[in-house]
This record gives sequence, C-alpha cells and structure tokens, in this order.
Amino acid sequence: MNVLLAEDDVKLGELIVYMLKKKAGINAEWVKEGEDAYYYAVSSYHDVLILDWMMPNGDGIDVCRRLRKEGYAGAILMLTAKDAVEDRIAGLDSGADDYLVKPFEIDELLARLRALSRRNYAPILEEETQFHDIVLNRSSQVLRRAQQAVQLSPREFQLLDLLVQNKGQVLTREVIMDRIWGYDSDVSMKTIDAHVKLLRKKLDSVGKYDMLHSIRGVGYKIEN
Repeated sequence: MNVLLAEDDVKLGELIVYMLKKKAGINAEWVKEGEDAYYYAVSSYHDVLILDWMMPNGDGIDVCRRLRKEGYAGAILMLTAKDAVEDRIAGLDSGADDYLVKPFEIDELLARLRALSRRNYAPILEEETQFHDIVLNRSSQVLRRAQQAVQLSPREFQLLDLLVQNKGQVLTREVIMDRIWGYDSDVSMKTIDAHVKLLRKKLDSVGKYDMLHSIRGVGYKIEN
C-alpha cells in the first residue's frame, strides 16, 4: 500500500511514518504543508491520502476540496483534533472519505487505511496524455505534435509528464527533485536545470519551445 501523509507536527509525523512502515510494511511518504500535499497527490499514485486539518500553506480541508474539484478520485482520510459533529461534517463535505480524531491508536488508523484501500479508487493513467496539440505516449516515451515525433530520455519524459499533469502550476525544484530523483539522491539542483535545457531543445524541434516556462528562483511550469 502507498500512503501519503500530510502532517505538520514533526513528532507525530515521524511516529506515524515509522509505525506504518514497521507494523504494516506500508510505503509512506510524508509532507508538512498543504501545497506539497497537493503536488504529491496529483503527481503520483497513492492508495490513501492522510490529510491533517491544520497545516501551513493550505489546510487539509482546502487541499481536499481542491483535489475533488479537479476530479481526484483517490481515497482521502482526514486527520484532526477537531471532534465536534459540525467539524466531522465539514471534513466529509469537503470530499474526505473518512475522518479520524486525534489522539488515536495506530491499529485503528491501519484498519481505516485497509478499508479505504479496498475501495479501489486507483486512478488509471492513460497510455497517452495530451496537452493542446502535444501528445505524450507513456509506453514509448515519445513526444508527438502533428506529424512530428521526438524520442525523450526516461528523465526527460518523467519531467515533462510531471509538468503536464500539473499544467499551469509552478513546480518548485525541490518538488521536481523529490518526485523524479528522490530527496535521498546525490543529484544537484543543477541537474534539473540541465534536463530542462535538453527538454526545451526537443520541444523546440516540434515548434513548442515556449510552452516550458522558468519561474526565476522557484522552478518551472507548463503553460501555453
């Protein structure tokens, strides 16, 4: 099972991730801010998202509503200290599938995760994805525009696919690094810039150089 935990309490976050991995062998990723939770949710598959209600840069309710508005179909568990009936209703009305009040027993969390994962909310990535007149084939990793086609390297394809899935949104270098290379890698941020440069050359070869935008000091986005 793949789980994304969004929790800004460092001690609690560390404990949850440790217990999920140790007790259940669950692959758990952990972010501490709402905006990161959104980017992680839309850029890769998770069986369940665990969203803390109160987080900086977008609380769990805001993230949940935003994801549901954009058609996100994955399972979402709201985690919060708010236990009033009206708070539970607000959490569920935002699009959450379940609601767990702090403090809680780890066994109850595991049971709820198992129940949610069985509902099979898994979004299926299509063989091809399209952005305006650009088509990306995930099997062949080929970029196509009209009668023009160009082969991308695995990293170039991952980068473009990630940006297209988040079209119009600025992805920071840190988010790109984590989603493609992983924070534990010894790759420098300059590697991202180098791959962007190579990707721009291939986009230019099909007449779409200007669709990949640099946001100075922040990161990149796809917009056209």
